[in-house]
Amino acid sequence: MATLTPSQVQIIKATVPVLAEHGNSITTKMYADMIDANPDLRNIFNHTHQATGHQARALAGALLAYAAHIDDLGVLSPALQLICHKHVSLYIRAEHYDIVGANLLESMKTVLGEAGTSHTMDAWGAAYRQLANTMISKEDGMYQSAGWHGWKEFYLARKVRESEDITSFYLMPVEAKLMIPVYKPGQYVSVRVKVDELDGGVWQARQYSLSDAPGQDHVRISVKKEPSIEIAGPKHMAHKGYVSNMLHEHKSEGDVIRVSHPFGDFYFEDKDEDKDAPVVLISAGVGLTCLMSILNTLVQEKSSRLISWIHGARDSDTRAFRKHVDALAANNERVRAVYFDSNPKDGEVEGQHFDVRGRIDLDKIGKDVLFIDNDKTQYFACGPAQFMLDVDAKLRSYGVPAERVKLELFGTGGVPRA
Repeated sequence: MATLTPSQVQIIKATVPVLAEHGNSITTKMYADMIDANPDLRNIFNHTHQATGHQARALAGALLAYAAHIDDLGVLSPALQLICHKHVSLYIRAEHYDIVGANLLESMKTVLGEAGTSHTMDAWGAAYRQLANTMISKEDGMYQSAGWHGWKEFYLARKVRESEDITSFYLMPVEAKLMIPVYKPGQYVSVRVKVDELDGGVWQARQYSLSDAPGQDHVRISVKKEPSIEIAGPKHMAHKGYVSNMLHEHKSEGDVIRVSHPFGDFYFEDKDEDKDAPVVLISAGVGLTCLMSILNTLVQEKSSRLISWIHGARDSDTRAFRKHVDALAANNERVRAVYFDSNPKDGEVEGQHFDVRGRIDLDKIGKDVLFIDNDKTQYFACGPAQFMLDVDAKLRSYGVPAERVKLELFGTGGVPRA
């Protein structure tokens, strides 16, 4: 694989301030021009993330980080791993990198104007190819190790309402011979459906955590029905979440849905050296889905670990899996559950219907529930980005090192962790 010359490395590092100022303009133009010229890509890219600008911002941030660490790319390894898992779950291939690269460089040259000299553009062309080759190689390895290739048809075997806005979908393969892999608890699949209201019909894929233990004849995803998506800001609620609403409103038992192989770099792994370490699962809202897979796995395997389940919801109507978790805790002395309600319903009593009023605050939980004194305790958190950053910061203030805290953010990009 070709490497950048020392002078090209210096050029890339010199563009960091420019990318900090103009990166989002570059990537916004790139996506618009690229999709106009390649309309088939509408079937790959998330329409909502395009409309909100979330995908452009995520790519701009990734480019800035790449430029800033061009001479120490090992720092970016966790971020690249996360992106590669998302790519393979959407079946991104090498030819897509060529299209993105050509459009990125063209947009960069246009936005930079006179600053986009031939030397600058040559350096970025080499830098992009280096990054693309690294990711293509990683993703090829993931494709080769997967149990199946391409989108597979699964039928909806059962549809179960878990809360006011979360429903579980039990999916079984149409092909009788298709083996469901023993995925790692915490991973996800992509679900692909055709959205007729988008430009006469566009395929859209969304990633949903597998919400049950592996090793069964089905996979289960538990999906929140998104009532609206912000396009231009909090006051401009443009449309419902396309895929989540289609699953909730238009998919019935027996219907066929396209599903990817399981992927994801957020998962629980039972290592020999910490088999007795406690596990603390902290979630807000629909963030509980990936942690439910971890909880069910630990209980199913009769783990000797102590387990704390800490969940925050608006009220009892929006708390999914409450009965299931309570039953696990009642029948397993190693499992303990703590519930926060941010806006309890009339008649709900603290200490009876929930444990603590308000949003999750770890200071309001006993240290015996968080197992802070055990230097092997593993923490898993999932929910909105700010929620996870607050949890991470609080655990660090307790002396928990970052490597024992795993965070999962749904959507494009990762958690903007300090």
